[in-house]
Amino acid sequence: MKKSKFTDDQIVRILQEAESGQTSQAELCRRHGISPNTFYVWKRKFAGMQTDDVRRLKELEAENAALKRIVANQALELEATGKLLRKNGFRPPSAGRGPSS
Repeated sequence: MKKSKFTDDQIVRILQEAESGQTSQAELCRRHGISPNTFYVWKRKFAGMQTDDVRRLKELEAENAALKRIVANQALELEATGKLLRKNGFRPPSAGRGPSS
């Protein structure tokens, strides 16, 4: 994926400038060298956010990606363990069974 030449702070400032209504969107796009499509993508993703909010969003996205990798690795380990147990003639414990009281 192509890296933007604008930082998140710059994007937020451009969107805040657009929200102020001092210049038209076409003039804003022309001045900053972005296409109207890029502007709308930014607006959909960052509208109403402050710089701190954008930083927090990026941190949460990175944390979420790391957690997804951990869950995927655990699922692979469980599957491999189950296959190994079945291969050796053992019956793996059922996930639905619990201690019956």
